[in-house]
Amino acid sequence: MREFDPKHAAQNGYSRTDWDAVESPELEAEDLKNAKAFSEVFPALAESARKSLGRPKLAKPKIAVSLRLDADVLEAFKASGQGWQSRMNEALRKAAHLSR
Repeated sequence: MREFDPKHAAQNGYSRTDWDAVESPELEAEDLKNAKAFSEVFPALAESARKSLGRPKLAKPKIAVSLRLDADVLEAFKASGQGWQSRMNEALRKAAHLSR
């Protein structure tokens, strides 16, 4: 059984009283032998959770490429802060005369 950790408790909003009130006995070999998979016990809920994992699929997903650029070009985009890759993509779209 884990010991009460006051630092963790303070960070996560529970007290020693909360900790002591929870009854969580150690699992024994018989308990593990009789355990069933979540998907077996709650198939519809498991399927729903499986479908909602991750980001939705994009109609036109971006493609990862390896590209050699001049160091100063890369640094200029990176210096503009978070989202520099999207801004670089937009600059390339403009240079290629592509519209959204």
